[in-house]
Amino acid sequence: MTDWATVSALATAGGTLSLAAATYVAVRTANRSTRTTERALLASIKPVLVPSRIEDPAEKVGFADDHWLKVPGGHAAAEVAGDAVYLAMALRNVGSGLAVLDRWNFHADRARGELPSRDPGDFRRLTRDLYVPPGDLGFWQGAFRDPDEPEFAAAREAIEERRAMTVDLMYGDYEGGQRTVSRFAFLPRADGGWLLSISRHWNLDRPDPR
Repeated sequence: MTDWATVSALATAGGTLSLAAATYVAVRTANRSTRTTERALLASIKPVLVPSRIEDPAEKVGFADDHWLKVPGGHAAAEVAGDAVYLAMALRNVGSGLAVLDRWNFHADRARGELPSRDPGDFRRLTRDLYVPPGDLGFWQGAFRDPDEPEFAAAREAIEERRAMTVDLMYGDYEGGQRTVSRFAFLPRADGGWLLSISRHWNLDRPDPR
C-alpha cells in the first residue's frame, strides 16, 4: 500500500534540494560575474608607468626653489646644485587609468629587479601632487635638501662619479587603490645625460602576476 505521506515528504525534500542546488549555482555564477566585472573595472583604471620614448618631447620640471631641469624623452635628470640634489624622470603611462604619484625611494646604485622593494612605509612622500594621464606623458621629481642626511651624500657622490642609480616610484589609481611600485634606473651616458630604464613592477594591493 502506498504511503502517500512519505511520498509527499520525499517529493517536498527533493524539490527543496533542487531549489537549493539551483540557488547555489546561481549565487556562484553571480559571484563570478561580480568578480569579473570588478576585475574589468580595475583594469580600466589601472595605471602603468614606464620611461617615455626617446622621440617624445622633453619635460620641463620646476622645483620649489625655482631650480629647473629639462628632461629629454626616455631620459632622467640628476644634478647637484648648492645644498640640494635634484632628480627627475620623463614618464609615459601605458595603462588605461590616471596615475597618481605618491612616494619614492632612492638607491645610490643600480638595484636589479631581483632585489625586493623596500617597505612602503620607508618611502618618501612627494611634496606636491603629480599625475600622469592614461596614454600620455608626465614626469616625476624628487630632491634631497639636507646635507647631513646619508642619502644626500650618497646621491651626490653617485652623480659626481657618474654611477647608475635607482628610484622606486609608488603610485596608484585615482581611487587610491591598485598601488604599484615601479623600479627605474638612471644610467649614465657618455654625453653627460642619464638614460632611463625600467626593470620591475610590484603590486602592493593584490598578488603579482608572476
